[in-house]
Amino acid sequence: MAESAAWTGILLAAGRGRRFDPGGQQSKLLMPWGEYSSVAVACATRLLQAFPLTIAVLRPDQQELQRQLADAGCAIVLTEQADLGMAHSLRAALLQTQHSAGWLVALADMPCVKAGSFQAIRRAALAGHQIVVPEYQGQRGNPVAFAASCLPELLQLQGDQGARGLLNSALVHRLALDDAGICQDIDTPDDWHHLRRNGDI
Repeated sequence: MAESAAWTGILLAAGRGRRFDPGGQQSKLLMPWGEYSSVAVACATRLLQAFPLTIAVLRPDQQELQRQLADAGCAIVLTEQADLGMAHSLRAALLQTQHSAGWLVALADMPCVKAGSFQAIRRAALAGHQIVVPEYQGQRGNPVAFAASCLPELLQLQGDQGARGLLNSALVHRLALDDAGICQDIDTPDDWHHLRRNGDI
């Protein structure tokens, strides 16, 4: 456990999910998921098993999600800049954890990622790879691990492009996983219904 304590899990949960509900009345992250109270809690629980120090990035108006994720064991970081893009949420977390040995960046709308996949990415990261990108049948997925050496580049990211530039660099270690969940996110109500029926809950 102490070995992984120097690494930080980051759960990005500050998006508005407008494709799920354009009116903003229903959050996809608060939808129920199997034994878990919500989609986001399912993601957080599996992330915490691999990275006991995990912070969730949220908007100040997401009070219920803040409560659920704090109860699950996440530290909470709030950002007013979430609407500027995912990179700004990531930056908010990185600035709070600059002395970490590295970060595993996970998305809170991907509840089908298996617990074993988090553990496999953790092992690859601790083995010394600077960037670990999981793949399923050749398709790149999430979550992604970044070593501390990537911090300067990560802090320069803007908007919703995320870390795509870094992910195309020679530093990337591609980790093949037998887990379709690393490529499955929830964007629409149909996604939620389909993955609840067919996903790994």
